[in-house]
Amino acid sequence: MSRNRKRKGLEVDGILLVDKPQEWTSHDVVNFVKGRYRLAKVGHGGTLDPMATGLLVLLLGKGTKASQSVMEGEKVYEGTITLGVTTDSQDADGEPVETRPVPADLTPETVKAVFQKFVGEIEQIPPMVSALKKDGVPLYKLARKGETVEREARSLTIHSLEMTEFDPPRIGLRTRCSKGTYVRTLAHDIGAELGCGAHLSALRRMASGQFSVDNAVTVDALREMSLEEMQARLLPPTLPPIHNPGA
Repeated sequence: MSRNRKRKGLEVDGILLVDKPQEWTSHDVVNFVKGRYRLAKVGHGGTLDPMATGLLVLLLGKGTKASQSVMEGEKVYEGTITLGVTTDSQDADGEPVETRPVPADLTPETVKAVFQKFVGEIEQIPPMVSALKKDGVPLYKLARKGETVEREARSLTIHSLEMTEFDPPRIGLRTRCSKGTYVRTLAHDIGAELGCGAHLSALRRMASGQFSVDNAVTVDALREMSLEEMQARLLPPTLPPIHNPGA
């Protein structure tokens, strides 16, 4: 095979903001855009779980060089915690492992006080159902076998954590956090602090660094969009200095 053989597909450079639909993996979106426009190279700047929706930053061609910069940016999420049920994945895609009653005297003030305990620099133990690796093996593959391994706590920063809805067992939240934050683990830990357990039942990424979901295109829109129309939406493949979003 010739070393000079050209890469298959169109060489298109830039950054495309996509509003990821629920049940799609981040890789599904990458493959869709790559196949839809027959592109040579497409990556992304930070995974979203299949259950989550919202901003997925796609990196096309030379845009993939901005991957590290995109992932370094702070993130803004909105989500829903369901109290009283813990799951093995810490979100609604997992299997329930324990059910406890939600305190009848739970108040918004109590929830807000617990939220404040998680604001600032915290330690978080990553979930077993994650893409992190142990001895080269993704944790989620071990979890599928019923295995649980020790995970080291990681330091991260929750810049803000606000309650947006109080309708037990559902609690709405909005958070601005550093890279590497597992919002489902945050939900799980909040449930443990409240004494009734909890899991994350909805999640939407609103922003990543300087990028906002308000400027993202949906997958359905891309189905109808020509190559030229898609290219008109592309941002430059090089990023200005990192700007982190306000919550």
